[in-house]
Amino acid sequence: MPPKDTVGYAVVGLGWISQAAALPAFANATRNSRLTALVSGDADKRRGLARRYRLPESATCDYDDYHACLDRDDVDAVYIAVPNHLHREYTVRAAEKGVHVLCEKPMAPSPDDCRAMIDACRANDVRLMIAYRLHLDPAHMRAMELASSGAIGEPRAFSATFTEQVREGNSRLVSVEKGGGPVFDVGIYCINAARYLFRAEPERVWATRITRKGDRRFEESEEMATCVLTFPAERHAAFTCSFGAAPVSAFRLAGTEGDLRMEDNAFHFQGDRELRLSGRNESREAFPSSDQFGPQLAYFSDCILEERDPEPDGEEGWIDVMLIRALYESMESGRPVEIGDAVARDRRPGPELARRLPAVEEPEMIEVDAPGD
Repeated sequence: MPPKDTVGYAVVGLGWISQAAALPAFANATRNSRLTALVSGDADKRRGLARRYRLPESATCDYDDYHACLDRDDVDAVYIAVPNHLHREYTVRAAEKGVHVLCEKPMAPSPDDCRAMIDACRANDVRLMIAYRLHLDPAHMRAMELASSGAIGEPRAFSATFTEQVREGNSRLVSVEKGGGPVFDVGIYCINAARYLFRAEPERVWATRITRKGDRRFEESEEMATCVLTFPAERHAAFTCSFGAAPVSAFRLAGTEGDLRMEDNAFHFQGDRELRLSGRNESREAFPSSDQFGPQLAYFSDCILEERDPEPDGEEGWIDVMLIRALYESMESGRPVEIGDAVARDRRPGPELARRLPAVEEPEMIEVDAPGD
């Protein structure tokens, strides 16, 4: 029988994010988490990764055998990293087998998909966590702590840029209906950061996009979008995200008496970062590169073992997806979309969630390429 003080995980989907970050992170989460199974439609990936992580061939499954994987005695939870439009199916199937779910973001392409995932997990009494790794990140939780402390006065304006060059044929370039495009993939980080830095939900959203006709990469999704979210107390968040620009990952939060800035690697899971505080009390805090996936595993395993709900739960994922779909509605109409009081959220991440684990080295990829340069 599996140990009662650890949680066994099946990793479902062996693409770039699983291979580059999630699978290596198990080495940092051995206190309460262990890798027990792999699920992929690619036999070469299954065999190669099973050898790398010392799993028997019997612990690997094709997608057609997902049901058998969920029936394994050593699979208590799944980490779902399949394409976004499959999140609902693989989450619901796991929940119906009594298996806990850690699902990558965006949670799903539509709010209805998200609600179905939430309902299935509740009906089957399993935990559902959406993989918002920055909710456990020391740099972002420090920024949230400073923003809430009055260090910059009253937070007034959030701005962010998250851009990269994505290679032709990458799965992130599919249609919005499948959860593709830069807003779903990278803009979601900006939306979520604005929400936890302001500790509020937007009342109104507006967006515009550039499709970049003639570039074959963007036949289904836009290349770039600029979005504005209006928060209570007349505060604004604005961000630009793109799959056709040089890599930039930065945010700035301006207050009435100072500002917070993270100008490099603000949203990436790799690399050193620096948080700069300007105003009455100027400071610079360095945050060396660290593992952002091991903390997710360890935290979710604690939630499972202690029978408590994780903070970045299904409701957190649903709100972001609802806002993203409202942004696309605005792109289509050319007008702002009122959110009003349609969403409410009492739970927020806090500094008590922050945890640092040593950085992991990205291993050699097996039958997969990085999404961009």
